[in-house]
Amino acid sequence: MTKNSKSSVVRHLSYADKIRILITNDDGINAEGLKILEDIALAISDDVWVVAPETEQSGVAHSLTLHLPVRVRKISSRRFAVGGTPTDCVLLAIKEIIPVKQKKVSLILSGINHGSNVGDDVTYSGTIAAAMEGTILNVPSIALSMYNGDASQFNWKTAQKHAPDLIKKLLKVGWQDNILINMNFPNCPANKLKGVQVCPQGKRIMNINLSERTDPKGRPYFWLGGERDNTPEKPDVDIDYLQKGYITITPICMDLTDYKSLEKIRSIFN
Repeated sequence: MTKNSKSSVVRHLSYADKIRILITNDDGINAEGLKILEDIALAISDDVWVVAPETEQSGVAHSLTLHLPVRVRKISSRRFAVGGTPTDCVLLAIKEIIPVKQKKVSLILSGINHGSNVGDDVTYSGTIAAAMEGTILNVPSIALSMYNGDASQFNWKTAQKHAPDLIKKLLKVGWQDNILINMNFPNCPANKLKGVQVCPQGKRIMNINLSERTDPKGRPYFWLGGERDNTPEKPDVDIDYLQKGYITITPICMDLTDYKSLEKIRSIFN
C-alpha cells in the first residue's frame, strides 16, 4: 500500500442493493450524453436522480460559484437544473436537493461528456470535477466521456451497451475512497470495439489560441479557443488505447502529493 492510501478504505457496492445514483455533467441539462447516461443508470438501479447545470459548463474544472447566487430549477421529482458549475451541482444534490433520511446517494456518474477526457484534460474538465467533488464527499464516483476524433456523429450506443456491465464490475471490485474512476469510450460502433484497457493517464497538450477582438464600444477583448494534440507521448496510455478503439479506465487519485519529492525536499529542511 502506498503512503497516500494508508487511510483509504476500499468500498464495494452491489447493484442488487437498490443503490441510489446521482448523475450530472458539464454539457448541461439538455445534453444528449446526459440522456444516454440516465438510461445507463436506470439499467443499474431505478433510484436515479439528475442534477445538472442549466447551461454548458465545459472547461470550468473544479470551480465553485462563490460570488453569484446559485438557482435551482425543479423539472420533475428527480430532475433538477442548477445555475452553476458541475461542482455546485454535486454539492447541492448531496447536501440539499436529494432527501437522505431514508437513503443516501451511493454512486455518482458524471457525463457522458461530448468529447474525451484523457491526459491533461482532467485538469480542465467539469465532467471530471463533478466526480472529484463526489469523491471528496465520500461518494464513489465515475466520470464517463466519449471520444469523437474527426467524426461529426457520436456512437452513443457503444457507451449505452457496454457502460452498465463495466460499472457493475467496478462496483463489485470497489475502489479506495480517495480515488475516482475516469472512463472513456471510443467513437466506434459497439460491434467494432477492440476491448477494455485499464491504463494510466497520458499527456495531451491543449494548444490555446487567443483571438483579440473589439466590442461595439471599441474596447478590446479576447476569445479563447483551442485544439488538442491527439498524439500520445508514449504507448499504453489512455490517449493511445482510446484512438485504437478501446474503452479506457483510469483510476485517478485525489492526493496530488509527490511523495518522492516530499522526502527529498523534507531532508533539506529537516
